[in-house]
Amino acid sequence: MSLDIKRFNIEGPILIMPKVFTDERGFFLETYKKSDFSEIGISKDFVQDNHSMSKKGTIRGVHYQLPPFEQAKLVRVVKGRVWDVAVDLRKNSPTFKKWVGVELSDKDNFMFYIPNGFGHGFIALEDDTHFLYKCTNIYNKQSEAGIRWNDPDIQIEWPLMENILVSEKDRILPNYISARFFD
Repeated sequence: MSLDIKRFNIEGPILIMPKVFTDERGFFLETYKKSDFSEIGISKDFVQDNHSMSKKGTIRGVHYQLPPFEQAKLVRVVKGRVWDVAVDLRKNSPTFKKWVGVELSDKDNFMFYIPNGFGHGFIALEDDTHFLYKCTNIYNKQSEAGIRWNDPDIQIEWPLMENILVSEKDRILPNYISARFFD
């Protein structure tokens, strides 16, 4: 089974549009098959899965893990809808501080691959949104880093700006100018 994909003007992130087989019973799709992902250039081993549930207007991020615990992520929504963002934080990249955003929902079953060197964040566009992500490295508190979701130099265009819910931890994240990045 080959995957339909979309690449962006920032090298690395990939939108993956799996084939969904539907009939009167419902649907079936493969959410991960190592050989298919290797064909599109994703040959990382995923070692940790995470699941979050968010209320509408909840922003999580922009988070990343620094070496040696950096993480690539494969994310998807199993219930609800999000605006998902990847920010290029590779200092030597021609697209450093640029971002790409995609809408993911339980209706389209799209997945978004965010490689090492990128910050990741999302906003829930519906109540009771369930978000899954596979990670290529385990979470390590000492390697945890992030930048503020509303950093004025990065200027992420969030589709909702009223009734925003942001954790205290994310509210006090630094702007990019004070953050630590990838070489």
